[in-house]
Amino acid sequence: MRTSRREFLQSASAALIGLSIKGGKPVEGSFVNDSFHLGHQLRDRINFPRPTQVVKRTVVIVGGGIAGLSAAWRLHKKGFTDFALLEMNDQAGGNSRWGVNEITAYPWAAHYVPVPGPKVTYVRELFEDLGVLKNGQWEERYLCFSPQERLFLYGRWQEGIEPAIGLTTADRDQFRRLEDHIHTFRASGKFTVPMELGLSASSADLDHMSFADWLRSQRMDSRILNWYMNYCCRDDYGATTSNTSAWAGIQYFASREPEEKGPLTWPEGNGWIVRRILERVGKFVNSNRMVYKILKRGKGFTVSAGDTEYQADFVIFAAPTFLAPYVVEGMTPLHDFEYSPWLTANLTLEHLPNSYGADPTWDSVFMESPTLGYVDATHQSVRSHVDRTVWTFYWALADGLPSENRQLLLNKDWSYWKEAILHDLERVHPDIRTCVSRIDIMRMGHAMARPKVGAIFSAERRNLAKAHGRLLFANSDLSGFSIFEEAQYRGVYAADRVLSQVVGEEGRTH
Repeated sequence: MRTSRREFLQSASAALIGLSIKGGKPVEGSFVNDSFHLGHQLRDRINFPRPTQVVKRTVVIVGGGIAGLSAAWRLHKKGFTDFALLEMNDQAGGNSRWGVNEITAYPWAAHYVPVPGPKVTYVRELFEDLGVLKNGQWEERYLCFSPQERLFLYGRWQEGIEPAIGLTTADRDQFRRLEDHIHTFRASGKFTVPMELGLSASSADLDHMSFADWLRSQRMDSRILNWYMNYCCRDDYGATTSNTSAWAGIQYFASREPEEKGPLTWPEGNGWIVRRILERVGKFVNSNRMVYKILKRGKGFTVSAGDTEYQADFVIFAAPTFLAPYVVEGMTPLHDFEYSPWLTANLTLEHLPNSYGADPTWDSVFMESPTLGYVDATHQSVRSHVDRTVWTFYWALADGLPSENRQLLLNKDWSYWKEAILHDLERVHPDIRTCVSRIDIMRMGHAMARPKVGAIFSAERRNLAKAHGRLLFANSDLSGFSIFEEAQYRGVYAADRVLSQVVGEEGRTH
């Protein structure tokens, strides 16, 4: 059942009344990694100070998330070093940033990579470089330990997130029919990772309806099946089935092998990958350098960031694409790019709740919760006993308008979100307040590209995704959704296109 934003806020507000005066030890914490004020400077088009120095580089990469870092990794690996990467925040990584305390490292958002299949050649090449893939074998310590996932429903835990208990005959029939459809879509070869390798105009009709409408058209009205479909869309897209393209809903399942090994994960999540890439290209990364203006200059560009004007022949724009019209001279506003707001929180636990269960599990999800549950950062530990740990809690604000939910993120203080998080956890772990000593919260207003109806086959998106000319776009949102493999593909692809032009121009000058 879909809950409206108004109903959610009313129920959340009612649930929060009186929670702050409950007994128990105080919980410390704060908002962390807040950078919305920088983005708002671009949005409001404030006047920035004129640069006081000039730096010349053949290539400037804008944005230090996975796409930008992958472009840097590719350039460096090919022996090209005349580039600079400009990152707005003090820590590169984007959605793959991480933190660390006295207990463990932990992710701030992206926390795993599905084991890449044979078509995901760029990711496999990267993992060979990083020692994750050796002689065709995956390093066992980086594969998620068992048990991996569990779902709390009907007052008990079950292994795996797809509901498997309490199903009626009709429920089971609909899950079976859905599986048959997914098998057919997978066999068609039109749903792949990266998505551009299989994208076919013959699938465009699926992009013109919502996933919810497609499910209804297939007579799939099971409450449990629809909860699971909504969970999957909220998890990967920050959206419900009602505001997800049917193509994207099917892509979630049909682009992966049903029995794939994995996933690959680390205590700090995908921050481990960022750290390893930075070991190779960190000297080219310039943090706290928010790009606020990109101007055409002859055949190249001037890129203004902080007190520096970079003069470049090529620009790889790997930051979220919606920012480009605010900084690229002459670029018109975008209409087909939509982003989902999220918050994530890292909870420091002094001990596990009494209701936790006997088997420490990596990913725990609650059925019918508006949140996405939590991941245990110490799950990959080889220690025989773990008392203190860190849980990374995920909440995609999927219902309602993204703009209103972004405002909600900003308007509510840390105490509000702390109580909302604890209240959600209390439904499964009644003694959670006796366990938690700290909750740090990260707000992301434009966390993930949302593949709304029409986004995948949008002419605007597909035109920007064509890596041509001297200004190349490379963010994962060019795929219509934000996952590691898409970001890495876009970054490497843009870097290769730049290198081909550089080599071509060098050949013409000799």
